[in-house]
Amino acid sequence: MKNSPTTKTEPDSPRATYQDVIDAPPHKVAEIVDGKLYIFPRPAIPQAVAKTGIGVNIGSAFDLGRRHGPGGWWILNEPQIHLGEDILVPDNTGWKREKVPVFPDVKYFTVAPDWVCEVLSPLTRKLDLGGKRAVYAREGVGHLWLVDPGARSLEAFELRGTQWLLIDTLFDDAEVSLPPFEAISFNLGDLWITRAERQEQPGQSAAESDPESAGRPEKEVE
Repeated sequence: MKNSPTTKTEPDSPRATYQDVIDAPPHKVAEIVDGKLYIFPRPAIPQAVAKTGIGVNIGSAFDLGRRHGPGGWWILNEPQIHLGEDILVPDNTGWKREKVPVFPDVKYFTVAPDWVCEVLSPLTRKLDLGGKRAVYAREGVGHLWLVDPGARSLEAFELRGTQWLLIDTLFDDAEVSLPPFEAISFNLGDLWITRAERQEQPGQSAAESDPESAGRPEKEVE
């Protein structure tokens, strides 16, 4: 069975609702953008490593106030966020505590974050760069980072009015000190699996050891 996303795209289909998200398989990630339901597999290992690296570096400094960080933020991995009719699950998110003084004990957020980081994959790239980025701009998310494990890159954007302005693009093992977290720096190489670590295991094909090389999904997200 191919590891590909599914999407509810029939022209006469009713707009997807939160119940569709609830009914999605628990081992999948379900999101709704512009009335369409998107169901993705859990992140592959390169994406999971990158997401964890972002969470550790940003969260320890700005959520927990460690490593000489200033604190003042709530930093989360993969929260569910309801913004109008759209339901998104960003890879990493942050809210300034002055905006959300008390951490809510709820199933999902309804307040737009101040920062979002999406970790791109062959399956999620089209939605991350298209519909989800448009929702973040519409809702006034101030900063958007796009991390690409395949290209070993990080693009940082700042919202100016309703448009995203590219602040910087970094590659490989560059030092990262970018808005809104320029108070610290960390090595971009923390987010990548090295070539040695990605060597094939006995009996494992190249596509299995490196999900980024496994080819295009059977059906691209619209």
